[in-house]
Amino acid sequence: QVQLVESGGGLVQAGGSLRLSCAASGRTASRYAMGWFRQAPGKEREFVAAIRWSTGNEMYADSLKGRFTISRDNAKNTVYLQMNSLKPEDTAVYYCAASNRYVSVVRADYDYWGQGTQVTVSA
Repeated sequence: QVQLVESGGGLVQAGGSLRLSCAASGRTASRYAMGWFRQAPGKEREFVAAIRWSTGNEMYADSLKGRFTISRDNAKNTVYLQMNSLKPEDTAVYYCAASNRYVSVVRADYDYWGQGTQVTVSA
């Protein structure tokens, strides 16, 4: 079992930045990749970014590439999402996830999920 706890969400003005953190604990030895998803009110949960843990190779949703950056700290067992030039349409609950097998854009490919952290971007 892997536990994921997100932090760093909050209220920010358009054009600002936030860095989300996701701390992993439990049986993390089999973790292959970690990712971020988001879900805005009334919309489906969508892929944001993913990272292969061993290599640090990154994957992003095309629409977010260039503004968002995923990274990890091996020593802290933590994955980050740096969000720059935030827009009101970025407002959503952001979820951290871990996969035992895939670097994937698909929700079902992830085995563990955090409870989410709210990001609100005002105009």
